[in-house]
Amino acid sequence: MEIKVSPIAQEKRKAKPTDESQLGFGKIFTDHLFTMKYHDTRGWYDPHIESYHPFSLDPTAMCFHYGQEIFEGLKAYRGKNGEIYLFRPEENIKRMNASAERLCMPALDIELVLEAIKKLALLEKDWIPHGKGTSLYIRPTMIATEPALGVRPSNEYLFFIVLSPVGAYYPEGFNPTKIFVSQDHVRSVRGGTGACKAGGNYAASLYAGQIAKNMGYTQVLWLDAIERRYIEEVGTSNVFFVIGDELITPPLSGSILPGITRDTVIKIAKRWGINFSERPLSMDEFIGTLGEGKLKEAFASGTAAIISPIGTIYYQKKEYLINNGAPGALSKKLFDEILQIQYGYKDDPFGWRMQIS
Repeated sequence: MEIKVSPIAQEKRKAKPTDESQLGFGKIFTDHLFTMKYHDTRGWYDPHIESYHPFSLDPTAMCFHYGQEIFEGLKAYRGKNGEIYLFRPEENIKRMNASAERLCMPALDIELVLEAIKKLALLEKDWIPHGKGTSLYIRPTMIATEPALGVRPSNEYLFFIVLSPVGAYYPEGFNPTKIFVSQDHVRSVRGGTGACKAGGNYAASLYAGQIAKNMGYTQVLWLDAIERRYIEEVGTSNVFFVIGDELITPPLSGSILPGITRDTVIKIAKRWGINFSERPLSMDEFIGTLGEGKLKEAFASGTAAIISPIGTIYYQKKEYLINNGAPGALSKKLFDEILQIQYGYKDDPFGWRMQIS
């Protein structure tokens, strides 16, 4: 399929942000978006880059009633000489297809979606910020649009991509975050949709997240849904711990999102010769190794913040301070390494960086 491009006139385009320090995250959107429709009798059709606009959906569109909604998040980066880069975009599309399969939604053509991302990002390249740590966030989304009531997969879908110039995800920047461990609520259970990037997973996390925020914490540390003992994720990110000379992250057991930044961290750590383990880690072990002085640092990984050091964990009415509340050496090293690869400041031995301009 050929992607139709209908750029709007220059005089009708929005003013670009002048103060990049005030970008925040996900508050500003560019002039254009990409849309593509699906019907089970004809497959995907009508791929179109057009002006950013509201959608009109029937009140019985099945996304509203039965939760068939998935999305992804990736970024475009401006290099030191004005080059435009993407970072592992094919992995995002592959993961979206895995989410689609689990929610009985149609698969996307990887090459077509990648072409749409490139064309849209290049059309909106003037929106890509210049400052360190800033980028253009790319949000592909798929929703069920068939107007029908009845619990079954939809026969119609809308796929779309919107763009947003962003700064740091956390207002505190690279400073360590404070994390609340929820024992009363869970994000996902094995056999559920925890490995999918589906809207319902995030809706399920909001209540505990609000409790954490009201208590002065940045995010929730999720425990397993059965025993409420084993660490799984932190907020919307994967989590890592450095215990002794070992870097540890929970295994992908079906209730944890297979993060692309998580995989990036693992591959870099292995290349550096770091002793790495993908294994269960209980709160009892966390507390024990912290008390013994073996737990050196902890951090979250994700597209939005890349690496976010964890300084404090609240568990069972007690706060536990990690690395005296300061960022760890490995957290900082990984953050700098990934950032420099993404922006083209150093060699990319993995072939992750994709230059599109």
